[in-house]
Amino acid sequence: MYNKGNIFNIQRFSTSDGPGIRTVVFMKGCPLNCAWCHNPESKSTAAELFYKGELCIACGSCSNVCDANGHTLTDDMHLFDRQKCVGCGKCVEVCYSNALEICGEEKNTEEIIDIVLRDRPFYEQSGGGLTLSGGEPLIQYDFTLSLLKLAKQHGLHTAVETSGFSVRDLTVLNDFVDLWLYDIKVFPEEEHIKYTGVSNKVIFDNLYQLDRIGARIFLRCPIIPDVNITPQHFTAITDLTNTLDNITAIHLETYHPLGLSKAEQLGKGQLYQNNKFLEPSVLEPFADILREKTNKEVVIL
Repeated sequence: MYNKGNIFNIQRFSTSDGPGIRTVVFMKGCPLNCAWCHNPESKSTAAELFYKGELCIACGSCSNVCDANGHTLTDDMHLFDRQKCVGCGKCVEVCYSNALEICGEEKNTEEIIDIVLRDRPFYEQSGGGLTLSGGEPLIQYDFTLSLLKLAKQHGLHTAVETSGFSVRDLTVLNDFVDLWLYDIKVFPEEEHIKYTGVSNKVIFDNLYQLDRIGARIFLRCPIIPDVNITPQHFTAITDLTNTLDNITAIHLETYHPLGLSKAEQLGKGQLYQNNKFLEPSVLEPFADILREKTNKEVVIL
């Protein structure tokens, strides 16, 4: 039994990651490389270092404790060589200006569930529970399965937000999942490869498999300007929904640019460089069409 896994955040009192009030566990690692990634800190399974240069006061404390010589102070300027960083976190402990932050830690299932159970009264009142997100929970399949089993032992409602990209058997997980929040990004395979780096064939195969066994599914559709705000995309969402038996809601997720600054702080690039928030009102006409043609609940997030 895989009792330990890598996570990068536990967010309590979420209201947009499944029904009711929820605690969301964000897991490290993702097999996709979405051009617009909102959580670039989730791509690697390893711990990573955020460096916020605008907060650095060049005090030299980090260079004094860095055994790998990743931090140096030259002419009163702090230089950070990310290639040398081993992720030990010593520099974070002595950074007085909070310019450095470690992202990612190993936790066991009991530690996580202990945190989740703190808000049980709110789950019971609101119909909420635990949501596993990421990154991609399926990339840590065995840890995800252990965490879901423990959550169900405690009587928690469980949801998994996933890209669906996995060669592992999702029907095994489904015995412990009350709700799948299933991402659908773009439809043509060549476009999916262009924007995410992987084919969407296995994603659709897994979606149909879950539908056949009666899993409860919300479609989660990130809407990205200049990528998929087209009548053809929303027609494809309609057609997909109407070929499945167990889609109970469609969530349209508006693009936000917060991933750009996080990618910069991680020393990573982002292919998609739009720095404007997508206004929810832009999606209202499309949402109305989806409601009419699918007879499903459609929510703009």
